[in-house]
Amino acid sequence: MQYTRLGRTGLNVSRICLGMMTYGTPQWRPWVLDEEASRPLVRHAVELGINFFDTADLYSGGQSEVLLGKFVREFCKREEVVVATKVYYPVDLNFKGGASAAAKPDRRPNMDGLSRKRIFHAVDESLRRLGTDYIDLYQIHRLDPHTPMEETMEALHDVVKAGKVRHIGASSMYAWQFAKMQQIAKERGWTRFASMQNHYNLAYREEEREMIPLCRDQGVGLLPWSPLARGFLAGNRQRGDKDAGATSRARTDDIAQNYYYRDSDFKVVEALGALAAKRGVSNATVAYAWLLHKGVTAPIVGASKTTQLDQAVAALDITLTAEEVRALEAPYEPHPILGHV
Repeated sequence: MQYTRLGRTGLNVSRICLGMMTYGTPQWRPWVLDEEASRPLVRHAVELGINFFDTADLYSGGQSEVLLGKFVREFCKREEVVVATKVYYPVDLNFKGGASAAAKPDRRPNMDGLSRKRIFHAVDESLRRLGTDYIDLYQIHRLDPHTPMEETMEALHDVVKAGKVRHIGASSMYAWQFAKMQQIAKERGWTRFASMQNHYNLAYREEEREMIPLCRDQGVGLLPWSPLARGFLAGNRQRGDKDAGATSRARTDDIAQNYYYRDSDFKVVEALGALAAKRGVSNATVAYAWLLHKGVTAPIVGASKTTQLDQAVAALDITLTAEEVRALEAPYEPHPILGHV
């Protein structure tokens, strides 16, 4: 395993981050694995040297956080691992959010968003579910358009100063919004974001326009979600049929159903498959290797099989030539910007 610093912090993280959305309860989403099925996967990740785990209070109505905390206590030394979670969406305990991973339950007063009240309550609940005294990386899952940025940034700063959180991060938003939040924190001497978790992969590269250059300039670590485009880059889909070859998750996921089925997207997969065959590795391994060559800190890898973890870690040993990178990128055509709220 390779390790690196998260942005300009002193925090050491593995170059592969294990995404915990897949682990919790299938009552939340049909493709989620329960505790018994999740345990060997997380154990294998730890054996591979992964020390970075990302979840959210939203996932499985908080059960993902519960399992992460349990597995960390079973397999790891707490001081060696990096636990990341997120806040913004309501924690749906009744599992009525729908089949899509992006589905949001009805808004209830003070139960979602990024107000001071919500953040203070949510961080304590996450700490309770995780069974830990602190969170290494506390991220806003989305931008709250209903709360002043100043209120959100001060609340995040306060949970850091209270010792409940070590670092803060953000997720998908427009670059100008991220820059504004960082500037607010800078001007007031508050904690700034150390990381950006954004949508970025070979089939969706719109973040290269503004967000990624901004983060590189400011020394913000990049933690891309959906690095395989909801499995599309694995090369098992068919033109003209969104469900052919798709996993249960992809068949019930709004992003998978609406973003990755244009002819140019399939051409990206064809270029990826050709290089993977030449290298004698999986499409996934080359797709992760491309991301690592683009300077990201750690792609967030979702895995329901141990082989998927092996393929991700194998990317660390792949060195792509400039010609190979150009061949992978050549078929890409711009996408509509993915909605951030």
